Amino acid sequence: MGSIFDGFFKKGQENNEAAEIEYVNENNENLEKVKVSIRIFGTVQGVGFRFTTKQTADEIGVTGIVRNENDGSVYSEAVGTSDQINQFIEALRKGPSPAAQVDKIVVEFDKNIEEKSNFSQSN
Repeated sequence: MGSIFDGFFKKGQENNEAAEIEYVNENNENLEKVKVSIRIFGTVQGVGFRFTTKQTADEIGVTGIVRNENDGSVYSEAVGTSDQINQFIEALRKGPSPAAQVDKIVVEFDKNIEEKSNFSQSN
């Protein structure tokens, strides 16, 4: 017997197409901590994207923020080791929320991003 939520949770799993990742620049710094800003485009608002992004960030161990933007995208800043950031970007590419449909991710390395003590979501 199936659940009334089966379709909801399977929606995100049906998307086998990988979202495009665009890197605005290269990480030329050989620092212990990598700092990135990320814009996520697609069906990413109203589907639990920020909540599951925070859960994912906490599991991976990155710090930063995630918030909705007025244009329907989601913006995130993340700080962590190179491996942690790569894991985080890959998780966002797949869409941490089962109902999300990620079409494109734009990543920019930015050494000026402020380090946070945890990962938080806003608006």
